[in-house]
This record gives sequence, C-alpha cells and structure tokens, in this order.
Amino acid sequence: MQIHATAREAFASGRTKSIAFRKAQIAQVGYMLKDNEQRIKDAFKSDLGRPYQETELMDLSVVYSEVRSAYDSVEKWTKPQKVDFQFNWFAMGPKLVAEPKGVILIIAPFNFPAFLLLSPLVSAIAAGNAAVLKPSEQTPAFSQLLAELLPKYLDPKLYAVINGGVPETTKMLELQWDHILYTGNGRVGRIIAAAAAKHLTPITLELGGKNPVAIDPKMDIQLAAKRILWGRFSNAGQICLAPEYVLVPAHMQDTLVEEMKKVYKSFYPDGPENSDSFSRIVSTAHTQRIKKLLDETRGTVVLGGASDVEKRYIAPTVVRDVPLDDSLMGEEIFGPVLPIVPVKDVDEAISIIRSKEYPLAVYVFSNDPKFEEKVFSNTKSGAAVTNETVITAGDGYYTGKHCFEQFTHWRVSLKNPSWVDKVAMGFRYPPYKPDYMKAMKAISASLPPRPGTTGGAAKRWAFWVLFALVGAGSVVLTRSRGQLKA
Repeated sequence: MQIHATAREAFASGRTKSIAFRKAQIAQVGYMLKDNEQRIKDAFKSDLGRPYQETELMDLSVVYSEVRSAYDSVEKWTKPQKVDFQFNWFAMGPKLVAEPKGVILIIAPFNFPAFLLLSPLVSAIAAGNAAVLKPSEQTPAFSQLLAELLPKYLDPKLYAVINGGVPETTKMLELQWDHILYTGNGRVGRIIAAAAAKHLTPITLELGGKNPVAIDPKMDIQLAAKRILWGRFSNAGQICLAPEYVLVPAHMQDTLVEEMKKVYKSFYPDGPENSDSFSRIVSTAHTQRIKKLLDETRGTVVLGGASDVEKRYIAPTVVRDVPLDDSLMGEEIFGPVLPIVPVKDVDEAISIIRSKEYPLAVYVFSNDPKFEEKVFSNTKSGAAVTNETVITAGDGYYTGKHCFEQFTHWRVSLKNPSWVDKVAMGFRYPPYKPDYMKAMKAISASLPPRPGTTGGAAKRWAFWVLFALVGAGSVVLTRSRGQLKA
C-alpha cells in the first residue's frame, strides 16, 4: 500500500526527531479542529444526529486538552531517564532514551471519531512517529472531512487517513506496522490481535464491556439518578464507558425509579424524540439490534421503550426487575437502554460483577469509604469511579503521557570507560582464573536478609571506595598524559 510505504520512507528521513517539528505538528492538530469546528459539528450531526454541545464536550474539548498537554510536555516526556543507581554500573552512565517506534496504525470506532483518532495521533506525533489513521466507515461525513483536512494541516507524507470498510482494513492489517492502537469491540480486537501477531507487532486494545453501577442504600439517590442517566443517554448510549446496568438493593428499586422519572422529565421536558439534546444510533442495523434486545427483555420498561428503526431512534429507556439471564444482560447494549437489577446486598452485587468479563469501569455511588473500598477491592476493571460516570474517558493508556509511552521504545544507553576493566570487570575476559571468581562475587549484589532473621547483608564499602579511588586516579592519569602530549 503506497500510503504505508510513503510513511515508512518519510519516517526514515529523520525529520520527526526534531522536537520543534513535533510541537508544530501537534499544534496543527488543534488548529485543524479549531478552524473547522462548525463543519465538524455538522458532520457529527449528520453521522450521529448528535447535538453540537455533546460534540464540543466529548470530542473537541478533549482533543484540545491533549494538544495543549503534549505541546507543553513533549520536552519533558522525551528527556532521557536515569536508571536506578547501582554501584556496578554507575560509571557507565546508563540511561533510557525515548525512541519513536516507527509507523503507527490507529483504528477508531464510530462513537467518538475525533477524540479516539486524534488524541492518540497527538501522542504518536509527540513520540516522533509517523501515523496512519483509519476512521470508521459508519461515520462517512466526518471520515471524508478528516481525509480532506488532515493533509492541509499536517505533513501528508508522515500522517495520512485511509477510509473504507472491512476490505480496506483487512488489507491494512496484512502490512507490518510498528504499533497498532485499536478502540472498539472484543470481536474485532481479536482479529486485530491475530493479524498483529503475524508480524510480532505490539498493540494497544481499548475494548468495550458491560460497566456495572453499584449503589449504596445510604447514597443520595437523586444525584445518582442524574449522573447515571446522563452517562447512559449521552451520545444515545454509544459510549464504551457508559453505565450498562445498575445493581441496587431490592428495597430501594422503587425509590431509584421514581428519581429517574424526575430526572428524565428534566432532561427531555417535551419528550426525547423531538429533543435537540438527544443523539441517534449510528445505523439502522445497530438500531435493529438494540430494538431486538429490548423486545426480548423480561424486565419491565418504566421509561422510554419507543423505537423507529428507519429514523435510527431508540428512546432513552430504563428497564426494572431485569434478571441476570435477560437479553439485556448478555452482550454490550451500546445504546440508550439501562437495565436495573435488584440485589439483596453489596455482596451479591460484587458476585454479579465478578461473574462477568472485566469491564472498562466499575461505578460506585456511595459516600461511605468502606462501601467503596469493598466494591473496588473485590472487583477488577479499567477504571474505578465513585459518584460519577463516563468522564474518565480523557485518561488512560490511549491519552497523554501514557499513550506517548505506548508509542515509545525506551532504548538502553550506556558508555563504559576503559578504566572500569582495570579495577572491576577484567575478570570477564578469558582465560578465566580462580581469582576471577572472588572478584566477581565481590561485586555481585547481596541478597536481602533471610526471612525470619534480623541480620543484614554483608557490606563491601572498602571495595567500592577502592573502586572509586582507582577510577578517579585513572581519569586523572589519562588527563595528565593528554596534557603532556599536548
């Protein structure tokens, strides 16, 4: 593929090594969005029926933050790192140097195309890489706009967009990349992991899941209802970090439902179908899938429930008394439908969470540190969040310094002076002699105290003082000889 070959050649030219170049390209990502904000918002309106405010909050503002952070921090991030001090190696000045991996492939889903493509791109640029972006074919308006804008703002040989569907993505995965970052579902994640394995390509996968909410019976239910419904209904529920189901003590389910009804009315006073504050599902196929899950539920719909497949509309919906083997509790819903599962207590809630695959987030609504600690310490997830939902999307392995490090190879560097062989490491050269073993043991690391004893490891300060003195003397002697020759 020509784009791949061009990116490799451009990377090999070495121009991404310049920090000034990286900063200029990072800034251009921000200005590409800023100069074209309305066109981008209109594209998302076309693709997702998304309100402008949600695009500003969940796509644009997050990328602006990434741009500012990377621009201000790239010198610090790329600065060589010292390794932990060890007597055996300090004379060699060992350090870790941040090297770019090469050409990065970034594959994003449809739900937040700007954020999930451009935030990793900023990190890839900061790390000194070339990058190829693959937007979702399910957001054609934005994908086409990005393909138009990117070469106008960034170096087109180093950074490119490839549009298309499964055939194009399959072709891309046949090529050798230096790192692949994919955000999406587990099914596609497995395909990408298998393709990457053929080339031993490192990958970063950010995959969806069913994110639970555990509610403390002593919690302010009004606040919980408002934040849970916001997280579930924003972007029509098409958020990988959205709460997927609520675990609430059975005796509190009625109270929670009543509070949710009040919040629902405040969100959509004239109903959600005609609201300019509610998005649409990305495609009729996804709409039909969500409708089927809803049609087959054995729970009771208490809010919403309406749908129109042709208009890609699923009403924001709450379903109570949902059994664990229900249609809504299998696959990730990825839509504006929220099941409520009544439980006996927090122990049952924890048992349910642990019975499923690790989610992206576990949400707890509680003001009791003991309740919070009990849930988090007995479950696993990508994020552990108290009294909030969704907003951790701006943190993690695909953002900021963490993402920079995903795209960075920390290259070990050291320089060993010649005098080290004379005072400490001459024993490594053949022919080996009995005395060499003593010298080797003298500089070997000592073990910690044996468990159950109070004794410490033997100290060898005399050896190291001698090592330092001889080393310093060798340096002085070398300099003196140099001055005499001069």
